[in-house]
Amino acid sequence: MSIDTSQSAVVSDEVLDLVFREARTVNTFSDEDVSDEQVREVWELVRWGPTAFNSLPMRMLLVRSTEARERLASHMSGSNAAKTLRAPLSIVLAADLDFHEHLPRLAPHLAALRDQLADAPDSRTATSRDNTFLQAGYLVVGLRAAGLHVGPMTGFDAPGVDADLFAGSPWRSIMVLNVGAAPADHEGFSTPATRDRQARLDFEDVARVV
Repeated sequence: MSIDTSQSAVVSDEVLDLVFREARTVNTFSDEDVSDEQVREVWELVRWGPTAFNSLPMRMLLVRSTEARERLASHMSGSNAAKTLRAPLSIVLAADLDFHEHLPRLAPHLAALRDQLADAPDSRTATSRDNTFLQAGYLVVGLRAAGLHVGPMTGFDAPGVDADLFAGSPWRSIMVLNVGAAPADHEGFSTPATRDRQARLDFEDVARVV
């Protein structure tokens, strides 16, 4: 069964292709820079995505310098280290365990929640991680919508990253995104910039109706 997207969607097929159907996970990129301003513009869009009680716990560390990139790469698993060293920009996504401190501004209708969560570290940890993963999805789609390409990775030593890059802070890493302007193969690197589209599960494989 096909869907007439012209009737069911408010965005064009070209946009849907850009962010979903034609998009690929990218392993290696061209040398073209990705600016802080480009990332800022994406954030200005994706921050409107919903999170539990408007908590917005995701934090971003933009890794650019050679020294910081080498530190991050030392914690990446397998070929993820080389991918990270070659990327124009790496973004470490982290969950802020102290996200509740912003709730008086973000959720003033829930006046007591900040103090309740201050005494509930396990609940804060679960909420921050769950909603950071949610925001990470928004960010990947937003970066693609801005014409950028993304290589998301969870293969890394998260405690090592936290001790090295987030020492003394309540940020806890959950994902690394390599970001670039265009895919590009690199000589001597065995992994291609992108792979052919792989299969996806059908609606009947993932959904039940009760």
